[in-house]
Amino acid sequence: MALKIKKSQAASTLSLTPLIDVVFLLLIFFLVTSEFEEQERRLEIVLPNATTASPMTAAAKEFVIDIDAAGQSYVGGRAMELAEIERLLRRAVADNPTNQSVVIRADKAVSFQPVVNAMDLCNRTGVSDYSVTTQEGPGGGS
Repeated sequence: MALKIKKSQAASTLSLTPLIDVVFLLLIFFLVTSEFEEQERRLEIVLPNATTASPMTAAAKEFVIDIDAAGQSYVGGRAMELAEIERLLRRAVADNPTNQSVVIRADKAVSFQPVVNAMDLCNRTGVSDYSVTTQEGPGGGS
């Protein structure tokens, strides 16, 4: 038994004109924007040299202050006094004035005063993004 299948009216009247118009508009858009980019590269500019050239801001790196059980502070594995840490922190903030972050890692046996000193250093040097790290212990979580 043969079945007759009627073609849909919508399929036979599908107009491709709007689709072609959109494709041509996209093509023109990409051609025009790539042309502007190419024109900027055509300029023959010889940039000046500088012996102390540096980017306006250095890549943002976390500044980590470690505090051992005795209350001694370390930066980069080296024991440092608070004045030296403050000097390094001021330099880091000068390199990254808007997004410098500090992580304070303190031993759980240390008194709270060295941690407060590190937080105070952050406040004095203009760092608002600082945190004290902890470790999730047994019974932690939600």
